[in-house]
Amino acid sequence: MDSHPSATTAQTGVVAVVLVDYLRQHQAWGWARLARGPSAFRDVPGMLFAKVMGSGHDGGFSLRPSTSHQGLICMLRTAQEARAFLEGALVLESRTRARESWAGLLAVTSSRGTWDGQAWGASSEDALGAHAHDVALSGAPIAALTRASIRPTKVAAFWRHAPASQEAMAQAQGCDLAVGLGEAPVLRQCTFSLWRDVGAMTDYARGGAHGTAAQAAMRNDYFTESMFVRMKLLASDGNWKALHG
Repeated sequence: MDSHPSATTAQTGVVAVVLVDYLRQHQAWGWARLARGPSAFRDVPGMLFAKVMGSGHDGGFSLRPSTSHQGLICMLRTAQEARAFLEGALVLESRTRARESWAGLLAVTSSRGTWDGQAWGASSEDALGAHAHDVALSGAPIAALTRASIRPTKVAAFWRHAPASQEAMAQAQGCDLAVGLGEAPVLRQCTFSLWRDVGAMTDYARGGAHGTAAQAAMRNDYFTESMFVRMKLLASDGNWKALHG
C-alpha cells in the first residue's frame, strides 16, 4: 500500500467498508487493532488506501467514545480484490469477535475534496469489472462518506452543531444506516451513511440542523481539509442496528 500517493491525480478503485461492534471479551483485541492502524493491511493485494477508526458512543457522532464500535474504510484497485479482502482472514478475524457487524462493497460515483492530500475519483469500469452494470441500475442504496480535519481553533464551534446534526440524521426519512467515526479524537472526524435514494440524502444534507452546520462550517472555515464522497452500494452482508445486509 502506497502511504504517500500523489495528490495531483485522483485515486480510483472500489471502496470496502466494515463496521464492527466488538463483544465485551474482545474489546481489548479491538483496541489493539485500532492502535495498529492501517499497517495491518499494508500487504493486502490491491490496497490503495486504508483507515481504521474508532467511533462515538453507541456508534454515533459524539465526544464520548465507544469502547466497542469501530469502522474500517478502504479503497482497493478492483472489485475482485475488494471482495477477496472482505471475505479474507483480516476482516473475518474482526467480524467473528463482534456482537454485530456489517460489510459493504461500494462504487464511487462522485467526490470532492481530499483525505490526507489525496482526491478520490469515480470508480472506473475496469475497476468495477462485473459490477460495472450495477452502477447504472436505479434502486440501489446510495451511500455518503464525509470526513474533515477540524481546525483546533474551531473545535468548540464545530462540536456545538454536532449533536443536533446527529439527531437529525438518526431521524431522517430514508436513512438506513449512519455511523460516526474518527481517526483521531475530536479533530479528525468521519461519517458514513446509507440512504434509500438520492432525494432522501439531499434533503438531509441541505436542510435542518445539518444544513445549518454545513453553512456554518463553510462560512467560518472550520476545516483544514475535508472530503465528501457519494457512492452506490454494490453488495453488503451482516447486521447493523436493525439493518440487514
